[in-house]
Amino acid sequence: MKITDVETILLTGPSGNDPYLQPLRQRRSAAFIEIHTDTELVGIGETYVGYHVPELVPNIVEFFKPILVGLNEREIEPRRLWERMYRCANFWARTGLGVNVLAGIEGALWDLRGKITGLPVHELLGGKLHDRLPCYATGCVSNYPWSDLLAKLDLYREAGFRAAKVAAGWFNMKTAESFSAHGVQAWVEMECEKLEAVRKHVGKEFQICLDGHMSNAEKENTRTWDVGLAKSVLRALESYDLLFFEEPLHYNDLSGYAELCASTAVPIAGGECLSTREEFWQFAERNALDIAQPDAAYIGIWSFLDVARMFAAKGKRAATHAWASGGGVMENIHAAFATPNVAILEIPPLAGPLHTEIYAEGYRFQDGYILPPDVPGLGVRLTDSIKDRFPFVGGSGEWNPVPGKSDLL
Repeated sequence: MKITDVETILLTGPSGNDPYLQPLRQRRSAAFIEIHTDTELVGIGETYVGYHVPELVPNIVEFFKPILVGLNEREIEPRRLWERMYRCANFWARTGLGVNVLAGIEGALWDLRGKITGLPVHELLGGKLHDRLPCYATGCVSNYPWSDLLAKLDLYREAGFRAAKVAAGWFNMKTAESFSAHGVQAWVEMECEKLEAVRKHVGKEFQICLDGHMSNAEKENTRTWDVGLAKSVLRALESYDLLFFEEPLHYNDLSGYAELCASTAVPIAGGECLSTREEFWQFAERNALDIAQPDAAYIGIWSFLDVARMFAAKGKRAATHAWASGGGVMENIHAAFATPNVAILEIPPLAGPLHTEIYAEGYRFQDGYILPPDVPGLGVRLTDSIKDRFPFVGGSGEWNPVPGKSDLL
């Protein structure tokens, strides 16, 4: 058996079936990599870059393609091939977009290797370490008034989740207004009011996470978070038993993260925008994260394991970030089941067809937990029917607010 081609598949589909997300973002894009062979076997992977800048993926895949075409069955070793491709692009892909696309190619190699051997990818990574793993529903914004937020959490509980993550601040979908304040006390009072309402409604058993999104909302009428504001808010939230607070600061503020972790009992999580093990190492060495959140569709499956072990050596945990579509979610699930110190998995709730139709037999959700995939490879599919029904729409990547770009794609 030999590899005959490496192809990029770009798709665009509905953002999902979550009524609390769909008004904000009506569709999503995805970038898949297919590794074809001279048999019926095809390896399928996904890069998280396809959610943001899908148009940039195909040319990068073409750069790496000659390294793979012509390899025989014995030469399809994902770890070794990742290293070879990474070294070939060292001058421009040491971090960032190049290595992020490489994560999708690596995912396709693991999928192909699993199909060749008849094993799930987590078995190729060293074996299953968990019988099941808890997961949380990603809820995006904190809806306002609080009755809307509580209704959203009820929807996730009805869907079988035992945990959810929502954003710092709030957003009113009816008026398009968002929380705005410059003063520390206003932020403290608002977040405490939110958590008080949530805890009263869902009780102590349902787990809650908050996400600061790197405080990247550049608005004139609100304050970008700094370490002082973050310390004040998190100290005030300690009694509400948060599972973690994600991305309270921009990743460029490494010292701020270290100071924040040392100042609060709330676990500080982050890492979705860190693209290499070396970037994570800086945070690990400074004790600047309590929970590392690598994304296997962004950093790569084997690098995910390396990062998790790095933090395990520090007595800290890992959690998946997974906001790609179905292929990226499955890459993270397999990596997590081969990782000893995983706290929880991120799962898009009420997902749309670019999740549910890609999952195939690999995705197994039961009573708030993810069960280990038990089919060869990643357990994903990418049929001609899927490709035909969800043709790519240019400009459909998610843009942080940029003049001239629609927020309602």
